This record gives sequence, structure tokens and C-alpha cells, in this order.
Amino acid sequence: MKVNERMKSRYLLPEKRCFVWLLVIVGIIGASLFVASLIQTSDYNTLLCSLGRTRPEGDINNNIQLRAILHYATSQIVPQQSFSEISVTLNVLKSLNRPCNFLVFGLGHDSLMWASFNPHGTTLFLEEDPKWVQTVLKDAPELRANTVHYRTQLRQADQLLSSYRSEPACSPAKATLRGNERCKLALHNLPDEVYDREWDLVMIDAPRGYFAEAPGRMAAIFSAAVMARDRKGSGVTHVFLHDVDRKVEKVYAEEFLCRKNLVKGVGRLWHFEIPPKSNLTRGGDDSRFC
Repeated sequence: MKVNERMKSRYLLPEKRCFVWLLVIVGIIGASLFVASLIQTSDYNTLLCSLGRTRPEGDINNNIQLRAILHYATSQIVPQQSFSEISVTLNVLKSLNRPCNFLVFGLGHDSLMWASFNPHGTTLFLEEDPKWVQTVLKDAPELRANTVHYRTQLRQADQLLSSYRSEPACSPAKATLRGNERCKLALHNLPDEVYDREWDLVMIDAPRGYFAEAPGRMAAIFSAAVMARDRKGSGVTHVFLHDVDRKVEKVYAEEFLCRKNLVKGVGRLWHFEIPPKSNLTRGGDDSRFC
């Protein structure tokens, strides 16, 4: 597959010009004078006011927001998700009203946007392609990204789903991630930071899952469920899964993220609020996630 076709299929979706302006606007905090020259509608002004805070001059967090402004104002390439889908995650970040730990599966043309939505928090991207990581970070060195090696292929999705219950290392009562080589759905070799930090939000929009040899998102969905259930802090973990119009994403979401935890569905995005397993009722079925 040619590079430009691969990028388009993984990350890109042409949108109207007004959507580009929206992405510019929601990424700005404390740059209202500059943004005013770009904004044309009162609705966008309202959205900006709900986010705006003054940042110290030279603040690195301000820099990433200004880089996002420049990028989306001058690029014809925009994020894959729609305005309504992006708004789901943005509204959660606004409702939490604090710096968040935001883990994103996938690195692409939407990464500056996600990072600028969480300027004083930690936003970390996990990407399968090391060359693509270098390409993105060359133009956006403020982003934090790590390469992930997946042990699965999309063509194994049905077999993994039918066999994981027979592997004790995949059991919802005992499953861990770090060093868990026995459970093929567990992302066992991620950077320590991923395991040591509790993530308030997890976005699953990668890895590739549209041809048989692609890694598929099975392990990302399973691992997000394990991380959310192992949460020690207060509150739920917000998990956002994109491309739920595809069979594997939908089936694995219902198996591991659970319909009962689904709080919103917009377009091709599902939003789950997953409580830690310590909050679950005792006496339940420990052999199932849902």
C-alpha cells in the first residue's frame, strides 16, 4: 500500500473547512485575541469561553496549543473522527476539570488536537509503526509517543475470543498486563509508565484493523479493560472506542468493556465508563468481564 493511501485509511477523513476552524478553536486556551480573527460564529465563542484560561508566557503547554492552531489552520488534512465524535471526549475532559492522564492508542493527524485538549495533564500515544512515530514527532516534538509491538493479527480474532477463558492468565479475576506472556490478549511489554500510571481516559483508535494481517484492536480493548478494572483511585475510567461499525471492535467491546458500562454512542464512537473491580458486587461471575 502506498504511503499516502495507508495514512488516509488509518487516520484521515476529508471534512468541510468549518470543521478545521472548530479544531483550531477548541485547541486554544489563553489565546483569545489571536483566535478572534479566526472565529466566525457565536457558538464557537461560547465553546472557547468554556475552555479558556490564561497560561504563562512561554509555557510548554501553551506551545502545543499554538502548534495545534498553526497545524489545523494551514493543513487540508483533518482528524478521522467527526465533530460529534470528538465532542464526546472533549466534554468528558471539560467535565473532569483537572489535568488528566490520557492514554491514546494511535498516533496521527489528530494527536496535536488530543494533547492540546489536555494541556496540563499527561497525554501519551501508543503506535505500532516506529517509522511513523519518527515522522510525526519530527513535526511535533512536544508529543509523547511510544512504539508498541502487538502479538495478534486480525485473522485470529475469533479464535482468541473463543479460547481466552481457558487461559487462567486472561481471567478477569487475575489478569495483569506487565510481563503476562501467557495471555496473548495482554499487552505485556509496554513502557513502565503505562503500567505505573492510572489512566483517566483511554482512546482506542488503533492499531490497524482492516486487513487480515493487521494487529487488530483485540489486545488494545482487552488491555484497556484490565487497566480500568485495576484502577485504585476514585472514579471510573473513561474508555472511547472508535470504528465500532466493524465486527471485531463491536464484539470485543461487548465482551470486555461491557454493554452495561456503555454511556454514550455517537457515530462510530462508543464511550464507556468502567468502574474498578473493587467496586463490583461480590459473588459475581469471576470468569467473565461482563
